[in-house]
Amino acid sequence: MSNHFHVSTSGCDTWAGSLASPFKTIQRAGNLAKAGDTITVHEGIYREYVNPKNGGTSDSERITYEAAPGESVVISGGEKIADWTKVEGSVYETVIPNSFFGDFNPYKEVVCGDWFRSLERIFHLGEVYINGKSMFEVTTLEEVLNPKPFKEAREPEWSLHAWYCETDDKNTTIYANFGELDPLENTIEINVRKFCFWPEKTGINYITVRGFHLTMAAPNWAPPTALQEGLIGPHWSKGWIIENNEISNAKNSGISLGKEISTGHNEWVTIGTKHGTQRERDVIFNAIRIGWSKENIGSHIVRNNVIHDCEQAGICGHLGEVFSEVNNNHIFNIHHKRMFNGSEVGGIKLHAALDCQILNNHIHNCDRGMWMDWQTQGTRISGNLLYDNDTEDIFVEVSHGPYVVDNNIMLSMKNIRDMAQGGAYVNNLFGGFSTWARVPNRFTPYHYNHETGVHGLMTILGGDDRFYNNIFIGTQYESGEKEKKIDPTNGWILNGVKYQEDGSILKGLALYNECPTVDENWHKGLSNVDEFANVRLPMYCGSNLYFNDAKPYKKEINSVIYPDMQPQVKVVTEGSSVYLTFDFGDALAEVETVTVTTDFLGIAFEPELPFEKPDGTPLCIENDFFGNLRPAGRMTAGPFEGIGRGPQKIKVAEIK
Repeated sequence: MSNHFHVSTSGCDTWAGSLASPFKTIQRAGNLAKAGDTITVHEGIYREYVNPKNGGTSDSERITYEAAPGESVVISGGEKIADWTKVEGSVYETVIPNSFFGDFNPYKEVVCGDWFRSLERIFHLGEVYINGKSMFEVTTLEEVLNPKPFKEAREPEWSLHAWYCETDDKNTTIYANFGELDPLENTIEINVRKFCFWPEKTGINYITVRGFHLTMAAPNWAPPTALQEGLIGPHWSKGWIIENNEISNAKNSGISLGKEISTGHNEWVTIGTKHGTQRERDVIFNAIRIGWSKENIGSHIVRNNVIHDCEQAGICGHLGEVFSEVNNNHIFNIHHKRMFNGSEVGGIKLHAALDCQILNNHIHNCDRGMWMDWQTQGTRISGNLLYDNDTEDIFVEVSHGPYVVDNNIMLSMKNIRDMAQGGAYVNNLFGGFSTWARVPNRFTPYHYNHETGVHGLMTILGGDDRFYNNIFIGTQYESGEKEKKIDPTNGWILNGVKYQEDGSILKGLALYNECPTVDENWHKGLSNVDEFANVRLPMYCGSNLYFNDAKPYKKEINSVIYPDMQPQVKVVTEGSSVYLTFDFGDALAEVETVTVTTDFLGIAFEPELPFEKPDGTPLCIENDFFGNLRPAGRMTAGPFEGIGRGPQKIKVAEIK
């Protein structure tokens, strides 16, 4: 028989935990809960780290932690600090005994790990917040007394709200410049706990976390070669559902679906005998040895969450996120302070996203939208809205496929960074430029179909991508603005046009045109390993629509080009509604599209596997951005089905 426990700020942990006699802490209920039980938490702020002791046994016998319907429930890793003494002007200090923090003092602990770039300074895991908004850590008291704007930040003027800390054997002292805000009249909080909701043990399966606001925690940097910490996460378990929550103010990552510690923990920076990519390959085989499989790990659902103001990633994961669904989340303000950096930053940053389905997410105002790194295989990225991301909307790195990117709207200056192969890009709207590169010096795994077993390792030859039924709208920037915003490193390709370092066009070169022609016998006649290593795999392109300076692949079939038409596509927010405005004239009707199916896409070269659903059944890309079924035979290019001629204003998101 299942139990239903209740928790209230007015309760007591010695009571029965019923609705009439609730517990006071969520942890008390979590200590007692067994498979099939429900924990309902009532209105209030719970300043505690919830460490689930038990998990469920199946999807139908899970443990559910939920906020009471219609009630605001906050789980906070922070504590209010009201004892501030003025130093001078708007600068105050507080002195906190180290005993206040217990065995974890985030003002002694520093952000560190593989692939982390500290910009030659130290950052602590601590943070200071004014009314829920984080301030900027500086390295000296002088910088608090006389702050200067941090120009790289999304909000450089807010960076004048600076703080600095000192610790000794007894106390932690924090100095803060609150600017125009009086700390005695506003809510000032600091990080105290590493996690909000995180099982200390691995293998705590089948837990649901629903309806909370989880905020202000101090997890460390989460690279693929270390324990990947997050404000909330399943910690190497199976079958979690994280839904309908607001997740904010993680020092690094908000949700971690990633790996545990025994398979490797920052050996690149702590030992240094092997490069990080070698360590990452070791981690993968170590994980297989300890039982990384569909039976034990992954198959999580992360849906309908609002995730914001996390400095590394909104959602991260290596290995632990396999076979998961990440759907309908609103992710924004990720890495918006820009104070430190590293190779693990993004709204969604996943390694080994085997058979993951990343659908209908709204991602903007991030460093990059999605970063699919290593082993993107069986992955589908569909129906996502991405814009105003600084680096790119989607980066796929050193993966062999097959993976599908379909019916997405990508409107940042850079849409796709492709350092992979075996991808199928179908019915997308591209509103920026894309770059492509081979990676001949990094051996990365590909897997047996729909499982974690490693089939082989190979470099990225380049090519083997498919582009069908897409719309490329060309340059969206005014004259002169493009040259200022394009990073000149090695030149870029903008909507198919390659630019030199000074921004000028290299005439006659279009996206992927240096790849071989499409020919199933292309590889015959290669006489040795060196010749094969230098080859580019074929591209398969057709039925795309190009505007303005966007140029097609030279071998495309049934694509239509409008070089003299420059449609403007804009994101417009009105209240809580987000609209897309554009005018493609009659151009959509001119494209003879194709029905894209498993049979049509063929086999991804390196793994020799088809583009299909995670359950192994055939794939047909027959629904549009909204999930509407497209008519058989003659579909519309781009993510929207059945749109007419002339100006359009389409609602594409509702802000939660």
